[in-house]
Amino acid sequence: MALTATYYDRHVEQLFKTLQRFTNAMTKAGIEYRLVGGFAVYLRVNDRDPAAARLTRDIDVAVDRGDLDRICQAVEPFGFRYRHAGGVDMLLDAARPTAKSAVHLLFVREKVRPDYPTSVPGFSDTQPTSEGFLAASVADLVTMKLTSFRLKDQVHIQDMDSVELITTEIEEQLSDTLRERLAQVRRSE
Repeated sequence: MALTATYYDRHVEQLFKTLQRFTNAMTKAGIEYRLVGGFAVYLRVNDRDPAAARLTRDIDVAVDRGDLDRICQAVEPFGFRYRHAGGVDMLLDAARPTAKSAVHLLFVREKVRPDYPTSVPGFSDTQPTSEGFLAASVADLVTMKLTSFRLKDQVHIQDMDSVELITTEIEEQLSDTLRERLAQVRRSE
Protein backbone atom coordinates (compact mmCIF):
# COMPACT_ATOMS: atom_id res chain seq x y z
CA MET A 1 0.00 0.00 0.00
CA ALA A 2 2.91 2.39 0.66
CA LEU A 3 3.92 2.14 -2.99
CA THR A 4 0.49 3.35 -4.13
CA ALA A 5 0.47 6.20 -1.63
CA THR A 6 3.97 7.20 -2.74
CA TYR A 7 2.97 7.24 -6.41
CA TYR A 8 -0.18 9.21 -5.62
CA ASP A 9 1.75 11.72 -3.51
CA ARG A 10 4.36 12.21 -6.24
CA HIS A 11 1.67 12.73 -8.84
CA VAL A 12 -0.15 15.31 -6.71
CA GLU A 13 3.13 17.09 -5.99
CA GLN A 14 4.02 17.14 -9.70
CA LEU A 15 0.64 18.59 -10.68
CA PHE A 16 0.96 21.33 -8.07
CA LYS A 17 4.52 22.17 -9.13
CA THR A 18 3.53 22.35 -12.80
CA LEU A 19 0.50 24.51 -12.04
CA GLN A 20 2.57 26.79 -9.81
CA ARG A 21 5.13 27.34 -12.58
CA PHE A 22 2.36 28.13 -15.06
CA THR A 23 0.63 30.45 -12.59
CA ASN A 24 3.91 32.26 -11.86
CA ALA A 25 4.45 32.81 -15.60
CA MET A 26 0.92 34.16 -16.12
CA THR A 27 1.10 36.41 -13.06
CA LYS A 28 4.47 37.83 -14.06
CA ALA A 29 3.20 38.54 -17.60
CA GLY A 30 -0.16 39.90 -16.40
CA ILE A 31 -2.11 37.36 -18.48
CA GLU A 32 -5.53 36.24 -17.33
CA TYR A 33 -6.31 32.52 -17.08
CA ARG A 34 -8.59 30.14 -15.23
CA LEU A 35 -7.81 26.60 -14.20
CA VAL A 36 -10.51 24.33 -15.64
CA GLY A 37 -11.04 20.61 -16.09
CA GLY A 38 -10.57 17.81 -13.62
CA PHE A 39 -7.85 19.50 -11.57
CA ALA A 40 -10.08 22.53 -11.01
CA VAL A 41 -12.87 20.21 -9.88
CA TYR A 42 -10.40 18.42 -7.60
CA LEU A 43 -9.39 21.71 -5.96
CA ARG A 44 -12.98 22.97 -5.57
CA VAL A 45 -14.14 19.64 -4.07
CA ASN A 46 -11.01 19.41 -1.90
CA ASP A 47 -11.77 22.85 -0.44
CA ARG A 48 -15.15 21.49 0.67
CA ASP A 49 -14.23 17.88 1.62
CA PRO A 50 -10.73 16.49 1.00
CA ALA A 51 -11.98 12.90 1.33
CA ALA A 52 -14.33 13.45 -1.64
CA ALA A 53 -11.69 14.91 -3.97
CA ARG A 54 -10.74 12.70 -6.90
CA LEU A 55 -7.41 13.31 -8.60
CA THR A 56 -6.97 13.84 -12.32
CA ARG A 57 -4.12 13.13 -14.72
CA ASP A 58 -3.45 16.53 -16.21
CA ILE A 59 -3.95 20.28 -16.08
CA ASP A 60 -6.33 22.24 -18.30
CA VAL A 61 -6.49 26.02 -18.37
CA ALA A 62 -8.74 28.49 -20.17
CA VAL A 63 -7.01 31.44 -21.79
CA ASP A 64 -7.86 34.05 -24.40
CA ARG A 65 -6.63 33.05 -27.87
CA GLY A 66 -5.56 36.66 -28.39
CA ASP A 67 -2.96 36.14 -25.64
CA LEU A 68 -1.43 32.99 -27.18
CA ASP A 69 1.75 34.65 -28.49
CA ARG A 70 2.32 36.38 -25.13
CA ILE A 71 1.66 33.11 -23.28
CA CYS A 72 4.21 31.25 -25.40
CA GLN A 73 6.83 33.88 -24.57
CA ALA A 74 5.88 34.13 -20.90
CA VAL A 75 6.12 30.40 -20.14
CA GLU A 76 9.51 29.75 -21.76
CA PRO A 77 11.59 30.99 -18.80
CA PHE A 78 9.45 28.74 -16.58
CA GLY A 79 10.37 25.59 -18.48
CA PHE A 80 7.48 25.24 -20.92
CA ARG A 81 7.30 25.28 -24.69
CA TYR A 82 4.20 25.60 -26.85
CA ARG A 83 3.06 22.80 -29.14
CA HIS A 84 -0.03 22.24 -31.27
CA ALA A 85 -0.57 18.56 -32.03
CA GLY A 86 -3.64 16.54 -32.91
CA GLY A 87 -5.84 19.61 -32.68
CA VAL A 88 -4.71 20.30 -29.11
CA ASP A 89 -2.81 23.37 -27.94
CA MET A 90 -0.49 22.62 -25.05
CA LEU A 91 2.48 23.80 -23.07
CA LEU A 92 4.97 20.98 -22.77
CA ASP A 93 7.30 20.68 -19.83
CA ALA A 94 10.70 21.12 -21.51
CA ALA A 95 12.24 18.61 -19.07
CA ARG A 96 9.52 15.98 -19.69
CA PRO A 97 7.96 16.79 -23.08
CA THR A 98 4.96 14.47 -23.13
CA ALA A 99 1.32 15.36 -23.69
CA LYS A 100 0.42 13.70 -20.37
CA SER A 101 2.57 16.14 -18.39
CA ALA A 102 1.51 19.18 -20.43
CA VAL A 103 -0.73 22.10 -19.56
CA HIS A 104 -3.60 21.89 -22.05
CA LEU A 105 -5.00 25.17 -23.34
CA LEU A 106 -8.70 25.81 -23.96
CA PHE A 107 -9.85 29.11 -25.36
CA VAL A 108 -12.54 31.23 -23.72
CA ARG A 109 -15.62 31.97 -25.82
CA GLU A 110 -14.72 29.13 -28.26
CA LYS A 111 -16.16 25.63 -28.52
CA VAL A 112 -13.69 22.87 -27.73
CA ARG A 113 -15.44 20.73 -30.35
CA PRO A 114 -17.81 21.96 -33.04
CA ASP A 115 -20.63 19.68 -31.84
CA TYR A 116 -20.54 20.94 -28.23
CA PRO A 117 -23.67 22.85 -27.21
CA THR A 118 -21.75 25.72 -25.58
CA SER A 119 -18.40 27.49 -25.68
CA VAL A 120 -15.82 27.70 -22.92
CA PRO A 121 -17.13 30.43 -20.59
CA GLY A 122 -15.35 33.78 -20.48
CA PHE A 123 -13.46 34.88 -17.39
CA SER A 124 -15.95 35.27 -14.58
CA ASP A 125 -15.11 36.59 -11.16
CA THR A 126 -13.89 33.80 -8.93
CA GLN A 127 -12.31 33.27 -5.57
CA PRO A 128 -8.89 31.61 -5.58
CA THR A 129 -8.73 28.06 -4.27
CA SER A 130 -7.27 27.53 -0.81
CA GLU A 131 -3.94 26.93 -2.59
CA GLY A 132 -4.16 30.34 -4.26
CA PHE A 133 -4.89 29.22 -7.83
CA LEU A 134 -7.44 30.97 -10.04
CA ALA A 135 -9.81 28.12 -10.82
CA ALA A 136 -12.98 28.65 -12.82
CA SER A 137 -16.09 29.25 -10.77
CA VAL A 138 -18.19 26.23 -9.88
CA ALA A 139 -20.91 27.52 -12.24
CA ASP A 140 -18.41 27.63 -15.13
CA LEU A 141 -17.03 24.18 -14.27
CA VAL A 142 -20.53 22.72 -14.20
CA THR A 143 -21.28 24.27 -17.59
CA MET A 144 -18.05 22.91 -19.08
CA LYS A 145 -18.46 19.42 -17.61
CA LEU A 146 -22.07 19.16 -18.77
CA THR A 147 -21.05 20.45 -22.20
CA SER A 148 -18.36 17.83 -22.83
CA PHE A 149 -20.36 15.17 -20.96
CA ARG A 150 -17.88 12.31 -21.25
CA LEU A 151 -18.02 9.67 -18.51
CA LYS A 152 -15.22 11.37 -16.55
CA ASP A 153 -17.08 14.69 -16.81
CA GLN A 154 -20.20 13.06 -15.41
CA VAL A 155 -18.13 11.70 -12.50
CA HIS A 156 -16.79 15.23 -11.88
CA ILE A 157 -20.41 16.46 -11.77
CA GLN A 158 -21.19 13.75 -9.22
CA ASP A 159 -18.16 14.79 -7.16
CA MET A 160 -19.22 18.45 -7.10
CA ASP A 161 -22.82 17.48 -6.35
CA SER A 162 -21.77 15.15 -3.51
CA VAL A 163 -20.31 18.11 -1.58
CA GLU A 164 -23.23 20.39 -2.47
CA LEU A 165 -21.28 22.73 -4.74
CA ILE A 166 -24.02 22.67 -7.40
CA THR A 167 -26.59 25.08 -6.02
CA THR A 168 -30.10 25.89 -7.17
CA GLU A 169 -28.77 29.20 -8.51
CA ILE A 170 -26.24 27.37 -10.69
CA GLU A 171 -28.93 24.97 -11.96
CA GLU A 172 -31.21 27.88 -12.89
CA GLN A 173 -28.46 29.42 -15.06
CA LEU A 174 -28.09 26.27 -17.18
CA SER A 175 -29.62 25.91 -20.61
CA ASP A 176 -32.40 23.32 -21.00
CA THR A 177 -29.93 20.92 -22.64
CA LEU A 178 -27.43 21.18 -19.80
CA ARG A 179 -30.14 21.03 -17.13
CA GLU A 180 -31.36 17.76 -18.65
CA ARG A 181 -27.81 16.40 -18.64
CA LEU A 182 -27.49 17.30 -14.95
CA ALA A 183 -30.74 15.47 -14.24
CA GLN A 184 -29.41 12.47 -16.19
CA VAL A 185 -26.25 12.37 -14.07
CA ARG A 186 -28.30 12.60 -10.89
CA ARG A 187 -30.60 9.75 -12.03
CA SER A 188 -27.56 7.52 -12.61
CA GLU A 189 -26.23 7.90 -9.07
